[in-house]
Amino acid sequence: MAMTDPLGDMLTRIRNGQQAKKDSVLSPASKLRARVLEVLQREGYIRGYTEDATGKHPQLRIELKYFEGEPAIKHVARVSKPGRRVYSGSKELPIVRNGLGITIVSTPKGVLSDAEARTQNVGGEVLAEVF
Repeated sequence: MAMTDPLGDMLTRIRNGQQAKKDSVLSPASKLRARVLEVLQREGYIRGYTEDATGKHPQLRIELKYFEGEPAIKHVARVSKPGRRVYSGSKELPIVRNGLGITIVSTPKGVLSDAEARTQNVGGEVLAEVF
């Protein structure tokens, strides 16, 4: 059976890996997932990721980050889902936890955090919120 929400699956793998105190988790590779991971790495929520093409299908190895034994990501949630897409202009982008978290947005200029989208004055599909 085909996966209906690949990005939601990756976010769930990250959430479950951090609850289990794993060093890294694997997720099937795609360009969208890689772009979201780049934003998470730039914002300091993960240590990094690498493309792992040793098996039949390419995968992304996501290096999870902890601070004093606690996960760097306290909350990660999918906003725009396959059944209900959520779009926002640059002025109406949601602010997560009064600016302590980020919103990941897919824009015509690529996948950006909410702060980057505001500075470039672009809106788009609100993919996820992280804090």
